[in-house]
Amino acid sequence: MFDRYQTTGFYDEMLSEEGQIRPAYQKLVEQVNGLGLDELLVRQQAAERTFRSLGITFNVYSEGVGMEKIFPFDMFPRLIEGNEWDPLERGLKQRIMALNAFISDVYSEQRIIKEGIVPSAILKSSDGYRKECEGLLPPLGTWCHISGIDLIKDGKGVFHVLEDNLRVPSGVSYVLGNREVMKRSMPRAFQDLKVRPVYNYPMRLHEILTSLSAYDNPTVAVLTPGIYNSAYFEHSYLAQQMGVMLVEGRDLVVVDDKLFAKTTEGLKRVHVLYRRIDDDFIDPEVFNKTSMLGVPGLMRAFKAGEVAIANAPGTGVADDKVIYTFVPDMIRFYLSQEPIIPNVPTYLCERKEDMSYVLDHLDQLVVKEANGAGGYGMLMGHQASKKERSDFAEKIRHKPRHYIAQPVLSLSRVPTLCDGEFEGRHVDLRPFLLSKGDDVFVLPGGLTRVALKKGSLVVNSSQGGGSKDTWVVDAGHQQTYAQTQTQRGAL
Repeated sequence: MFDRYQTTGFYDEMLSEEGQIRPAYQKLVEQVNGLGLDELLVRQQAAERTFRSLGITFNVYSEGVGMEKIFPFDMFPRLIEGNEWDPLERGLKQRIMALNAFISDVYSEQRIIKEGIVPSAILKSSDGYRKECEGLLPPLGTWCHISGIDLIKDGKGVFHVLEDNLRVPSGVSYVLGNREVMKRSMPRAFQDLKVRPVYNYPMRLHEILTSLSAYDNPTVAVLTPGIYNSAYFEHSYLAQQMGVMLVEGRDLVVVDDKLFAKTTEGLKRVHVLYRRIDDDFIDPEVFNKTSMLGVPGLMRAFKAGEVAIANAPGTGVADDKVIYTFVPDMIRFYLSQEPIIPNVPTYLCERKEDMSYVLDHLDQLVVKEANGAGGYGMLMGHQASKKERSDFAEKIRHKPRHYIAQPVLSLSRVPTLCDGEFEGRHVDLRPFLLSKGDDVFVLPGGLTRVALKKGSLVVNSSQGGGSKDTWVVDAGHQQTYAQTQTQRGAL
């Protein structure tokens, strides 16, 4: 089935440069070849029907119109060997610990500013910096409890951090959904490859959330903007998996600095709020005065210590792609360690010399908005027309602080089933982390997003991308797939 598979020009995660199947993939390739194309296509179609029946969808907004779509899924999983994953996991833990220290610092002593490591002007001009959060101390001193760090593997097979997602990172429901489908589709492969489990994420998330409250048996709720949000499926899925309330802003009220949910039996106290709404909209008394999505008085309740919020308001300052460039320095400053996972080389248009280089090399760079997301507001210089580059250059000159630039990266490729045969498609990876002080849990694997369009480097679902299940495989791992299923049944 892989006779016509091409690897020329890119790092391929299944085949070496010599055309040899890498050790992690050998058993999987044997099983896929044993199934044959017809059977694999039948299972692919069955997987798509399962996603449709489960309502695993996302919303795409085009020209102001929302459209619900099934999240595209590819049956051939992405494999990462345990001995490659373990240092990556350490690097992710290191990074989120430094980022939490940074957020805590910039809203209190601002030591990193005083030491001249992060310029004050860059911090204060960040769209994610909230002056209203200065002096706040969240429970356990943790600001960012749930994070998703985007990684790419370059042309040499080395992982780099592409960006950090610390406000309301999404995608973990697709990780869990993909895994459920793949366990039904390829059960033997899970046993043979000793795939590390991911099913315990909702339980871990619930543990983190309940630990934020000083009350016994605290009530937890997930705050969603509503059914038209692109990640609404995930909000409802996680609430259901944790056994907690799913609420909108109109379902909540603050009384005497305490948060309550309106129920058919009257007001019910809420102690912990897992919010899936940006800072701008969570409390119209403090942030956006016109917001209809948030809860008036929520920040008063938070400051009074009567409700914990995850992630804490203000974490978006570390989502800023300009701030991202300073994370290696944060690791050295707060942890006295060298970064384990490198950043992608990045140019700050705020710096005159960087902006001059970017403007002179727009045809060789990817330019991104500092606070953009979803693949929007981005220039792929090597694919853009001369006019598009000229127009974007004017945007950079007008607001240089709003843009960063990075080289066009040769993202690694993974075999993907396309029109009845396997072709290489570019991928990235979003591992998910749960943090409570120095205790950090990293979900094994994460969301592999795949650029389904041939030659495309854009993996975002809103831009035509799909996903794959990500397997961390380790024959020496002490807990087999079969054992985890036995334990799960016992629970």
